[in-house]
Amino acid sequence: MSNLKVQAVRSDGIYRKIMEAPVSKKNDIYRYEMMKPFEKKWACYNVPMKAAQPNGYDVIMASGMLGFLLPEKIDETWSESITLLDDNQFWDNCQKSIVRSLKCFTDAEIELPIKEYLYTILLADPENPYMIMNDNYCGDGGIPGYIFTWLVPSEHTKSRLPVALAHETNHNVRFQFIKWHNDITLAEMMISEGLAENFATYLYGEENVGPWVSKTDLETLNGYIKPIIKGGLDVQGLDNLTAYLYGDEMAKMQNYFPVGLPYCAGYACGYHMIKYYLEKTGKPIIEATKIPADEILKEVEGFWDES
Repeated sequence: MSNLKVQAVRSDGIYRKIMEAPVSKKNDIYRYEMMKPFEKKWACYNVPMKAAQPNGYDVIMASGMLGFLLPEKIDETWSESITLLDDNQFWDNCQKSIVRSLKCFTDAEIELPIKEYLYTILLADPENPYMIMNDNYCGDGGIPGYIFTWLVPSEHTKSRLPVALAHETNHNVRFQFIKWHNDITLAEMMISEGLAENFATYLYGEENVGPWVSKTDLETLNGYIKPIIKGGLDVQGLDNLTAYLYGDEMAKMQNYFPVGLPYCAGYACGYHMIKYYLEKTGKPIIEATKIPADEILKEVEGFWDES
């Protein structure tokens, strides 16, 4: 672990600067002080720091689409939320979560190709429907070396962030060994999400499982969700995957096709599928994180018949 570096971009001070700036300056402070360190991450999604044309697609527009609070909205009414973020113990807990997560792999003598990790904690828009459904916190760790989490600050969401960061760090590690491809299937996505959430509960206990799992009861999972998911395991493309992973409500918001599933059905199913895999094979979650999806799928055929 000594050769790995984990660094935070402290957002609280930048948000306060945005809050105090005139409207004409807010976007550029956000763009060049908050997001510039993550430029390589944004580039992986083909998102420029600044659009060539005014109001064009860039890091500001993409932030709004993800549910981040737009800089233009940050005024004095956000002072209390920024103060909640200005908490050294909170940032220390988040830092320790990522360090602890990475240490699990280095202690298992897994050599991580990425040596430097950058993360930040962003304000979320409380009016964003995705945030409301996700209990006001979320994360993205899909690009190795970079982690975003975002929240509507409260003591509850702050307590959930270290668990979410463990989940996102697991993604960060897996995608150093398993190459991402744009034609990823539903089965592969469910495996990645299931591994990440099982890793988070490995570190923090099952009582801290995320709402994307806890809001689905086993009766609904086994009796209703599994048959629909099983029929879509080979589905590809964001327009087709969204309803399976996130549920019909989120899919409809993005003008994607509904398939008859509730909130985050694919996440919940993926969590229980990986739990089945770990119990059946006896493999530790650390080792399983690196295993290709097709190898895992061979071992979970019995999961679909379980009730």
